[in-house]
Amino acid sequence: MRALVCRAWGAVEDLVVDELPAPVPAADQVLIEVGATAVNYADAIMVGGTYQTKPPLPFAPGLETAGTVIGVGAKVTRFKPGDRVMALLAYGGLAEQAVAAESDTWLIPDGMPFDDAAAFPVAYLSSDVALRWNGRLAAGETLLVLGASGGVGLTAVEIGKAMGARVIAAASTREKLEAARSRGADELVNYNEQDLTEAVMKLTGDRGADVCFDPVGGEYFDKALSSLGWGGRIVLVGFVGGIPQIPANRLLVKNRSACGSSLRYFRWHQHDKIMESCATLLRWYAEGKLKPMITREFLLDEAVSALKLLTGRQAMGRILVKP
Repeated sequence: MRALVCRAWGAVEDLVVDELPAPVPAADQVLIEVGATAVNYADAIMVGGTYQTKPPLPFAPGLETAGTVIGVGAKVTRFKPGDRVMALLAYGGLAEQAVAAESDTWLIPDGMPFDDAAAFPVAYLSSDVALRWNGRLAAGETLLVLGASGGVGLTAVEIGKAMGARVIAAASTREKLEAARSRGADELVNYNEQDLTEAVMKLTGDRGADVCFDPVGGEYFDKALSSLGWGGRIVLVGFVGGIPQIPANRLLVKNRSACGSSLRYFRWHQHDKIMESCATLLRWYAEGKLKPMITREFLLDEAVSALKLLTGRQAMGRILVKP
């Protein structure tokens, strides 16, 4: 099969489209003919050899996909050939075929196209796990979302609204903030033009935000931490802007907390909550509360360009690659 192939740890520019052996499903796996795959920042980290896990070389990156089941392992009971599915993957989505664990695969509901399904698992589940299970966001609370126009940022805006929160979206340009507004953000903060802490405190009457969803880290983490009120929770889901240092004294004085949220590890340890989150998210999708913002589509031969667009931090919403 054709795939975007990583043969040595390095930059995304070193990847090439080439032939790999077609995957064979294990007893508890499904084999998927890929219809579309969304790219994620973690794909670039994996290619660089610094991700949480290292696949055996050579491999194809790609942490989620949507397509049609063309084979199942001997122990698989929930799926059969011909089923339309979306799945979380260990890797391998940027290819013509991919394998996924049965437990990390879901039927695509009627009315959901492959494009929406391909953009669904990583971003929506990452945001829901972060806000629901780790951030403990409650209706009526104020949610601050950093990087609010990115793949996970926009989903956090949508999910926060669906959970009944007041959402403050923060991003670096007016165009990005308008994307967040289109997904339901109540308030907008341009942190290239405004002091993030001052803006959030003004919008909350000096009370501060209850929860901050942070996929950025870097220089904005400190400002976001200062914008939290009493008992505020900041949830770290990524570090595209750099890895911050957390000052413990600033957690103590306002009873704040900081926690990490990794979908990969969460689904290993509390898979029942992943299933609950997915059921809720698909219900919200059917009700029209969630709608992936897909801004660019590339062919497999153009997959390097898709990853470069994402890692350049200029993209809004989700970027798809189709074989």
